[in-house]
Amino acid sequence: MERIMGLDIGDKTIGVAISDPLLLTAQGLKTIRRESYKKDIDEIKELINEYNVTKLVIGLPKNMNNTIGVQGEKVLKFVDKLKGKVDIEIVLQDERLTTVAAERILLEGDVSRKNRKKVIDKVAATYILQNYLDRK
Repeated sequence: MERIMGLDIGDKTIGVAISDPLLLTAQGLKTIRRESYKKDIDEIKELINEYNVTKLVIGLPKNMNNTIGVQGEKVLKFVDKLKGKVDIEIVLQDERLTTVAAERILLEGDVSRKNRKKVIDKVAATYILQNYLDRK
């Protein structure tokens, strides 16, 4: 069974989500602590192999006026490095307001501030992937 993986790439962590085999729903999988490009990409490659991932959906942060800012440039740089290491399709998904939406979901679920920090990127990755699956 094929799956799609969603990534929310931040400076300190990478949130990871995975689709179900029917490509209908996204579930948060894990949060990768960033160490180096090589280690981060190796960990993503392991997950791609473990879950038989055929496509990556990566959140691209944009400014509200649709331009690419500093964080967007960092994500594009990471994606460039990733493209040389994985042989699957990579789709960039506009992720404006996903962290805000993820934060709201966690607040509504009464998740403590400490625990929100631990899972926010994974929830954001789930949100990015679910938006992509819903559009398909």
